[in-house]
Amino acid sequence: MGWIIAAWIAAMLAGVPLFASMGLAAFAFVSLGGLPPSIVPQKIAQSANSFPLLAAPLFILMGNIMNSAGITERIFGFATACVGWVRGGLCHANILASVIFAGMSGSAVADAGGVGTREIRAMREEGYDAETAAAITASSATIGPIIPPSLPMVIYGVTADVSIGGLFLAGVVPGLLMAGALMLMVAEVARRRNLPRHPFPGAAGLWAAYRRGHWALMTPVILFGGMMSGAFTPTEAAAVATLYALLLGLVIYGDFRLSDLPRILGETAETTGVVMALVMAAGAIGWCLSISRVPQTVGPWMVATIGQPLLFMLVVNLILLVVGCFMEALAAMLILVPIFAPAAAQLGIDPIQFGLVFVLNLMIGTVTPPVGVVLFVTAKVAGISFDRMARALLPWLLPLLAVLAAITLWPPLTTWLPGLVLLR
Repeated sequence: MGWIIAAWIAAMLAGVPLFASMGLAAFAFVSLGGLPPSIVPQKIAQSANSFPLLAAPLFILMGNIMNSAGITERIFGFATACVGWVRGGLCHANILASVIFAGMSGSAVADAGGVGTREIRAMREEGYDAETAAAITASSATIGPIIPPSLPMVIYGVTADVSIGGLFLAGVVPGLLMAGALMLMVAEVARRRNLPRHPFPGAAGLWAAYRRGHWALMTPVILFGGMMSGAFTPTEAAAVATLYALLLGLVIYGDFRLSDLPRILGETAETTGVVMALVMAAGAIGWCLSISRVPQTVGPWMVATIGQPLLFMLVVNLILLVVGCFMEALAAMLILVPIFAPAAAQLGIDPIQFGLVFVLNLMIGTVTPPVGVVLFVTAKVAGISFDRMARALLPWLLPLLAVLAAITLWPPLTTWLPGLVLLR
């Protein structure tokens, strides 16, 4: 297994697509082990045969529909009316809009490429430099997968056999803390740079902005309320969200054209194909790791060597922050969760807390070079080079790392709300 892992890493460094390198490694494992090659496609098919995974394409489709239906414009307009009057107002509006959009899409890339496009354009028109606009947009986009609903949490819940509803609830407080930490940094930067602000719109202006975006702003309320009341499961919430987005675009706002649907379905299929290829190939390589007893060996070794839950969490944080710099988040999750989650359970770490720490680490990885996917998306939207984008973002990592440290050191930040609602 060690030689196969080494060859797999070499294939990735040589540019072989990640899902292909994992699939080839799985075939090499069964061939060298004298096992039937048919085991690999069986394990690949089993990995895709999961009801919670149905949420993945539906959340992706819903985000694409909302971007095409002009819903992001209404969200950003409401956020600007709420906080645009404080110094550095559009920076604050950028973060608030990401919090609202997080309750709809559950994807950092969808946030950066959707509402982020509108945010950067508005900031540039008001005189903000491209680097500042792009850095705030990228850092606030990481809130998307933390506040429910969340595609990475669905994948984590399936992989680690943890309650997806519990993970969704656990993400509320950390997500709001991320927004608050970013806004505190914006306030300090705005004071030093004397950034502009909008005039206060007054009660009439706030009400007009809310009325314009009312039905879009109801999306998180409907999804979260439905899941918590038991009206539908997190997986079914994705279908409800998709139908609601279509209703908004076609009937209520009328900004969505049926002629756009084939393009949107194509984009959704393309993105879903990438996600599912990773999930299915990782299922095969995960089976190889399992029967090689890698998780059963590494987990107890880490427990025996480290011993203390807090020290274990700090080591896992360091590993994941480094891995996130070089590997796509979902792939890293599918590979490392089966190794680290059992060890965390042995040390008595709450699985909900560990899941949030795991996901937040890898979301920070989406905005760190050299392969941060959100960095690439935001740099393209802002029209700046990847190098300039990466340098501008570095200071904005500090608030995100501060929240990561907080949920690592103080478990109630992640366990209080699930315990309150689910009576865990």
